[in-house]
Amino acid sequence: MASSRWSLRNIYLYLVCLITLIMVIVSVVGLVRSSVELIYPDPGYYYDVPKEAGGSSDRTAEDIEAERESQEAQSRRYAIIELVGNAAMLLVAGPLYVYHWRKIEVEHAEAPAIEPTAAACARTSA
Repeated sequence: MASSRWSLRNIYLYLVCLITLIMVIVSVVGLVRSSVELIYPDPGYYYDVPKEAGGSSDRTAEDIEAERESQEAQSRRYAIIELVGNAAMLLVAGPLYVYHWRKIEVEHAEAPAIEPTAAACARTSA
């Protein structure tokens, strides 16, 4: 039983399950992060003071607000792209994990519970 449990096929099945399970975990974490980024986009950082408020830059308050809106839109776009990418990874890795794990369960269900030892075989044949 020990040799059949660690056959090349079983090692392959367990490795695929491990890798796809890690992919599922990474994609779920990415989905959560992307969702939060979509709801609360990064506001960006602004150091310019508009010239109307006595600032030294040539930018107006409208210019700064337009830049802020542009950066927020870019942040939302990036979050949507990440959300779609993580969802795609979950849609690929999830079914692969389930398929390979079911293969392992079926093989364990079909395997005999106790493998006869050499001593037990000698007693039954005598």
